[in-house]
Amino acid sequence: MHIDVLTLFPEMLSGVFNSSILKKAYEKDKFSYNLINFRDYSQDKHYKVDDYPYGGGAGMVLTPQPVFDAVEAVVKERPTKPRIVLMCPQGEPYNQKKAEELAKEEHLVFICGHYEGYDERIREQLVTDEISIGDYVLTGGELGAMVVIDSVVRLLPDVLGNKESAPEDSFSTGLLEHPHYTRPANFRGMKVPDILLSGDHAKIEAWRRKESLKRTYERRRELIDKHSLSDEDTKIWNEFNNK
Repeated sequence: MHIDVLTLFPEMLSGVFNSSILKKAYEKDKFSYNLINFRDYSQDKHYKVDDYPYGGGAGMVLTPQPVFDAVEAVVKERPTKPRIVLMCPQGEPYNQKKAEELAKEEHLVFICGHYEGYDERIREQLVTDEISIGDYVLTGGELGAMVVIDSVVRLLPDVLGNKESAPEDSFSTGLLEHPHYTRPANFRGMKVPDILLSGDHAKIEAWRRKESLKRTYERRRELIDKHSLSDEDTKIWNEFNNK
């Protein structure tokens, strides 16, 4: 996978790409990236990338020319047609399913905006996906792009140390993940559940499944509407409902 990020503040993303899992994945050639300041593509003598909106109103709007030229420049450098993602509070709410979808792509382009918004022609003619990471407004799209990129790259083959880690994450299974414990077995009188110390893997898996259902029931009950339950899961779910 190759990732291009169009931003007015490439330094904001440098730290993310040079830290933790993303840094290790890059060093192992699991993906490549490029940070592009689309101000460099402005044809304005002062390198302006924004202007007042037609019809009046508060704030400034990103003009189409620098963004179009920057996107066209990065697209022609790669052999495959990219997914072009506009980070925008009006976009599709981001979730794990979308992360898994984007992780299958060979080329992703992220457009990070600032100011009041984008010229509508950017949305209409360039973009394949509009993504929002929540119902709130940030000063720019960089923070949202970081969230999406991190969630996508960790799904690429061999990026995580344990290949089972990603498939068992919360939301990947459709449910919230079960509780985790590690040593010591008794910390300040707080003990690890006996079942986890039993060595009986079948019973441990059954316990984890029940705890996953319980946590989902208690915290994000609406998730179950999108998830198919087995007969045993349904029985457990109904037990929670009947309490």
